[in-house]
Amino acid sequence: MNSTARITAIGTYVPQKILQNQDLEKMVDTNDEWIVQRTGMRERRISGEEEFASTLAFKAIENLMETYNKSLQDVDCIVVSTTTPDYVYPSVACQIQDYFQIPHTGAFDLNATCAGFTYALHVANSFITSGLHQKVLVVATETLTKVTDYTDRSTCILFGDGAGAVLVEKDEGKPSFIATHMGTNGDGGIHVYRSNLATTMFGHSIKADRKIVQNGREVYKWVSRTLPPSIDKLMQKAEINPNGIDWFVPHSANLRMIESVCERSGIPMEKTLTSAEFYGNTSSVTIPLALDLGIREGKVKNGDIMMVYGFGSGLTHAGHIIRWDLD
Repeated sequence: MNSTARITAIGTYVPQKILQNQDLEKMVDTNDEWIVQRTGMRERRISGEEEFASTLAFKAIENLMETYNKSLQDVDCIVVSTTTPDYVYPSVACQIQDYFQIPHTGAFDLNATCAGFTYALHVANSFITSGLHQKVLVVATETLTKVTDYTDRSTCILFGDGAGAVLVEKDEGKPSFIATHMGTNGDGGIHVYRSNLATTMFGHSIKADRKIVQNGREVYKWVSRTLPPSIDKLMQKAEINPNGIDWFVPHSANLRMIESVCERSGIPMEKTLTSAEFYGNTSSVTIPLALDLGIREGKVKNGDIMMVYGFGSGLTHAGHIIRWDLD
């Protein structure tokens, strides 16, 4: 089915507090050179005590509305990607509906971790193309630093907080979505998780303190062997090759990981947009942050063909090739 959905606007927000590599040197056995060499990260943003996924989302949406002169009153569905909601329930999406007083809309959160933004785009495209909805607000918002173990030197250097939002609207003449590819390897869930009610997974005991736990080596291996062939399948669906991609926007988990994926996929780093250097790994928010940075830096322009690809815990992944055409 050909898409009839177009991404029309984008907004982002990051907290004001900055956590630099030099600050982490005082907390764990690490140093700036080691962090930059292995991750490419220099800073990340930290939410305040009274800042939560909902409050970051509100500010990203307000940025979208102000930048593109958009109204939310006719939004008929809100889809929020988050792994760190304020509450188990009510959802962040319901809080957004109340805050902006959107009169007639469905609202729900989804959790596909670092692939959450691309999953939410898939949902929005599907809802609009099927005719069920006309205008979907997609939001990614995370406060990962609230669930980071700052005694674990392998993970605490990675994560930051932020939010991003896009509007996806009905447009039969200029749809954004050209092709989509998704996949899951659930047996790798043990390699990156955050506990909730259970204390075991696949028969193995897990750390049950509700902090992020990651086996970076295994995740790196999975990404290196999974993403390049998946990217190739996505380009085959779109009948395009790397030369036809203006911008590659992967989840900014780790810049060294992205360099490996680009080398294996034939996509130059010069055509790759990331957000990890100064924002860290913000899970599902890394892609909208990278897109917005690309716009602010004058790189991303209407008419560009780009590949956005999210991947993370689950283990799960999803990517789209889209034509960028904001209002």
